[in-house]
Amino acid sequence: MKRSSGILLPVFSLPSSYGIGTFGKEAYNFIDFLVAAEQEYWQMLPVGPTGFGDSPYQSFSAYAGNPYFIDLELMAEDGLLSREEIELVPQGEDPIQVNYGILYHQRRSLLRKGFSRFDPQYDVAFDYFCKANADWLNDYALYMSLKQHFDMKPWQDWEDAGIRLYRRESVEKFSEFLQKDILFHCFIQFLFFSQWNGLRSYAKQKGIKFIGDIPIYLSMDSADAWASSEILQYDKERRPLKVGGVPPDYFSETGQLWGNPLYDWDEMKKDGYSFWIRRLAASSEMFDAVRLDHFRGFESYWSVPFGEATAVKGEWMPGPGMDFIGRIKEKFPKLCIIAEDLGCLTPEVHELVRAAGFPGMNVLQFAFGSGNRCSHLPHRHDINSVVYTGTHDNTTVRGWFEDKAQEEERIYAKKYLGLSSEEGWNWGFIRGAMGSPADLCIVQMQDYLDLPDFARTNTPGALGGNWMWRLVPGQLTDGLAGKIAEMTRLYDRERL
Repeated sequence: MKRSSGILLPVFSLPSSYGIGTFGKEAYNFIDFLVAAEQEYWQMLPVGPTGFGDSPYQSFSAYAGNPYFIDLELMAEDGLLSREEIELVPQGEDPIQVNYGILYHQRRSLLRKGFSRFDPQYDVAFDYFCKANADWLNDYALYMSLKQHFDMKPWQDWEDAGIRLYRRESVEKFSEFLQKDILFHCFIQFLFFSQWNGLRSYAKQKGIKFIGDIPIYLSMDSADAWASSEILQYDKERRPLKVGGVPPDYFSETGQLWGNPLYDWDEMKKDGYSFWIRRLAASSEMFDAVRLDHFRGFESYWSVPFGEATAVKGEWMPGPGMDFIGRIKEKFPKLCIIAEDLGCLTPEVHELVRAAGFPGMNVLQFAFGSGNRCSHLPHRHDINSVVYTGTHDNTTVRGWFEDKAQEEERIYAKKYLGLSSEEGWNWGFIRGAMGSPADLCIVQMQDYLDLPDFARTNTPGALGGNWMWRLVPGQLTDGLAGKIAEMTRLYDRERL
């Protein structure tokens, strides 16, 4: 990885006229903005279909794409929707927030209208897509059809025991019974990846690289957790024995109880971690680099007995370590993998990151509470690392400085970074990140815009109010692009 920089912006945060960011015109405009700002990378959050809580880290599939990101204008250009139909789409009352309730109730019916005008029997590209992705698409399309059939309940609550336990005869029966619905969900994925590939091609032409994000765990309510029981810590009735999370930390006094099923790493080792190899292969087709979320879980992971109300009563269990890391390095020697090495770290975790050779992460908002020995301070950054002003789990720089930081942290940050209200607290932080020895610098879009805490993407441990912030048209100005480009060139991070 050469010295460079990029911007963190979730797809859902793009402006659009239809309630959420998509792969349409504004996504292409953002790529143009990155070019003008001398940036090389667009970092995204996971782009999978989201369920309860709308978290991109709790997806219905490890492979599928989010139907909300399908652009309606592009569907109209393909003759699948009329202009009148999409102009009737409600947007919600607040243009700077995604209204997932409206999306949930109206977007599927609009996609079904498009499907009614599509004939899969005579579409060669659709047929090829379905065959090329059959290893995940068949289970996913069946799963989503079954969820609709069972009133959107998670698979553990389905009344039919045979399909709940993924018995072959039941899978065959429901696959035939729900054939049209299954085709509909295949069609949605065909649209998603067709539009994605168009955007990806444009980015390549412009020299912009995409950084993806891979959640370490599968959502309990997902096609993978339903159909891949052999790789998970389940009992004979496919009930989870233990679930994932993290112990009490900076973000929460009771830890974070994610509730994801945990991998059976011993079982996965038997076939060379084939599930993860397939998962990374799919990601490597979509992205130029990927961030492995919760990397410390590959060294040891927090295991909480199923049914606990919080993550307090968990225990650390050994992960697959270098046996797994060595396998993925062997299979993907050219894929840039970023290790999200944040949280409760031990010498063993640091050693795994070092042995893997993956760039780790530094977050400036974590730098000023532990004196000059803190590893997040710029002068202590490794060259082979990525520096962030803040991540999607942090508030904005302005929100941190004005509301969240302790007084001693503010004083230290002012001295260390030479912060001033005249320059802007945000620009002082950005300057500190840009000047870091770290090869890659990533800044949240909200920090370039100097937005307060209301614009944060996620508050860990909080239910509701997350994954909603959006840009509005006109915020990404030529002047802002020029100012970013000037600082990027100043610290030798411009595109070459």
